[in-house]
Amino acid sequence: MNHVRRRQLLLAALVAPIVAQAQKAAKPYRIGMLSTSSPATLMRCLTDLGYVEGRDVVLEIRDPEGRIERLDGLASDLVGLKVDVIVAANPSAVLSAKRATATIPIVMMHTPDPVQLGLVASLANPGGNITGVTTLSADLSLKQIDLLKETVPRLSRVALLWNPDNPWHPMTVKALQGRGGSIGLLLQALDVRGPEGFDGAFHAMTTEKAQALLVLADPMTHFHRQRLADLALKHRLPMMGGLPDYAEAGSLLSYWADTTDVYRRVASYVDRILKGAKPGSLPIEQPTKFELVANLKTGKALGITIPQSILLRADRLIE
Repeated sequence: MNHVRRRQLLLAALVAPIVAQAQKAAKPYRIGMLSTSSPATLMRCLTDLGYVEGRDVVLEIRDPEGRIERLDGLASDLVGLKVDVIVAANPSAVLSAKRATATIPIVMMHTPDPVQLGLVASLANPGGNITGVTTLSADLSLKQIDLLKETVPRLSRVALLWNPDNPWHPMTVKALQGRGGSIGLLLQALDVRGPEGFDGAFHAMTTEKAQALLVLADPMTHFHRQRLADLALKHRLPMMGGLPDYAEAGSLLSYWADTTDVYRRVASYVDRILKGAKPGSLPIEQPTKFELVANLKTGKALGITIPQSILLRADRLIE
């Protein structure tokens, strides 16, 4: 071995431990999660991309527990922690994050048309610090009411539970009322800001002889989904929700963008941003996979035989 080669090897041996120690000492990225329902799912998707929790990334979870009014404070808290990315799980969370920072990248999920909400310039070129996945929630709600009509025999009157504090609900209620009229359904829209309004809303439903209930996806209704499912069963109302969590809590049906696929896409955005990509240059994606879940146990309790057309299309049956 010549003298130069020997010196190179010796230098490499001396430098390697220093580099390894520097890498070990490097701080993990901090990912803020604002109003998310499943941080474990995001972590699994990041793990699939090679990240190790604690070593490479740390999740800073801030859950408003169904209270939208807490989101601004929680978003400011994440900004104060100087997180590297904020993952915002619904439109209210995205708006709060946007108010809190114009520089920290924000990756949105479960959010309807972000252009219409004034969050981004366009889907192809978002600009600013926001990108992510739009779930086209108004379109999903139209599909939900179609599925509800197909499932419940002779359905003509549907109660609609919505939250006026949710920025996308008013436009969705308007779209649903139009669809209801076109398919022969009378919609009874009931606005509820919190669980204290549930009993009054269900009293109004039964007074107006509603035959089913559609609950618009929302942090508040999601957090209280078990109580809503219990009340719906008590009042003999087949209920349709958004995320699969609603069906797991006892809703007759749920229909939404495939949540695992959405989290996988969100993890991909986070990965690219941590590697230097600018959120404003990452096009916003739309879901391509959707998940229909039917709760057979709830159907049996309500005396409803879920039609074969629904069972064959269901991605999951809860028995």
